[in-house]
Amino acid sequence: MLPRGIARIAVRMSKCRGFAPAAAVAGLALAAPAAPAAVPAPEVTGPVPATAAPGDPSHDYPFFASDDGLAADGYVEREYFIAGTATAYAANGSTTATVASTAHPYKTRIVVRRPAAARDFNGTVILEWYNVSNLYDQEVDWLQSHEHLVREGYAWVGVSAQYAGVHSATGLRAWSPQRYGTLDVSAGGTITNDALSYDIFSQAAKAVRGSRPADPLGALQARQVLATGHSQSAARLRTYVNSIHPLANELDGFVLHGLFGNGTVRTDLQTPVFKLQSESDVLVLGQAATRQADTPYLRTWEVTGTSHGDLKLVAEHGPLRVRDIGSPPEDYPIGIPTRCDKPPLSRIPFYMAQNRAYDWLSTWADGGDQPPSAPWIELLSVQPAVAARDAFGNALGGLRLPQHAVPTAENTGLNSGPAGTFCFLHGSHVPFSAATLEALYRRHGGYVSRVAAATRETVDAGYITRADAHETRTSAARSSVGR
Repeated sequence: MLPRGIARIAVRMSKCRGFAPAAAVAGLALAAPAAPAAVPAPEVTGPVPATAAPGDPSHDYPFFASDDGLAADGYVEREYFIAGTATAYAANGSTTATVASTAHPYKTRIVVRRPAAARDFNGTVILEWYNVSNLYDQEVDWLQSHEHLVREGYAWVGVSAQYAGVHSATGLRAWSPQRYGTLDVSAGGTITNDALSYDIFSQAAKAVRGSRPADPLGALQARQVLATGHSQSAARLRTYVNSIHPLANELDGFVLHGLFGNGTVRTDLQTPVFKLQSESDVLVLGQAATRQADTPYLRTWEVTGTSHGDLKLVAEHGPLRVRDIGSPPEDYPIGIPTRCDKPPLSRIPFYMAQNRAYDWLSTWADGGDQPPSAPWIELLSVQPAVAARDAFGNALGGLRLPQHAVPTAENTGLNSGPAGTFCFLHGSHVPFSAATLEALYRRHGGYVSRVAAATRETVDAGYITRADAHETRTSAARSSVGR
């Protein structure tokens, strides 16, 4: 199944890894976890009816409602409101939080995409913390991995936990006062610093485990709930892991995708944490300085040649933003000229590693096999972070997907451009010249064979799924390389 967004537009490697730099872990306390506190079950109402089709000017439908043909795949999309009282935490992101104040009323929404039939549900809920970097709710991890989640029978739930997603000028309340005017995550305007977001997220996890009379999963019964978030949401989840999870204990595992700043997580908590890092995250967003060795409860995959925001993400996000916001995202690859210094948006399919990581985390959280480790991207220096590169400009080391191991372009996590642009997050993609391709791959069959061999190694190492391996081989066979 090809990613819909892209279609719209046209070995297990064991390697000894060093300890994290001392500066990265210096302030991270490893005190014994505090006793968990009971998380209240919120009041759940819904599903909230949609009286208009997505795109209707009334906006009486779920914001960023899926355009992925869920019904044809046996899935349904439902929106629910959850309400209750939330605790405000004082959380430093390193040690267990303390309670700042309690009993703050809130009301927000969750969006559920799940199998329509219980027999098609694999028992795992992926609970995504909506990204609000653009001052509206955006699901990133769903957009990256929805084909895989649907194929494997996961349920996905997006949580509107933060102030900007609800209260900003482009937030839910302003977007549709009729539908969302009663939402409030600020305790009536008294708390605007997201202090309630952590307890709201915990209560959302509680809700999807089963809440009556309205149950967000319908007849489905969740065996486990795994949290995921990208970029600023990953940073929020890192704080959640280190400071809130020891108190709440509502999540069975975490995916921290595209961390920035201090990415260090506690090593004294016995809940699996997967750190998924692009080349941009390592080189640009500070993760080279906060590396940690793998443990029985921590894995880090650094996917070489990938960017913080890549082609798939922008392509998937674009139509939804055009429909519901009225303008395309930056570097949307349909009629939008780039202002970046290099052609933007890496084509190395980060989502393939992400797909496999969800499967591994599910098994890991159930007490099964641990995921394989992966090498780190090779660095010439840590501060500043500079990668070792081959003659074509591609970084060495790291988790090397077949598209990077058998390259047809320079794909990096680096780019630059005018102030105020996202060029530094979009990486670059510079196709090889015809002469370079001919020198590397004189015959199409030889290129396809090399891709097949690299794909086999990557599957055997546990880094991609067999479905994504099939997609990789098929794309190579259909390419013009070596013809």
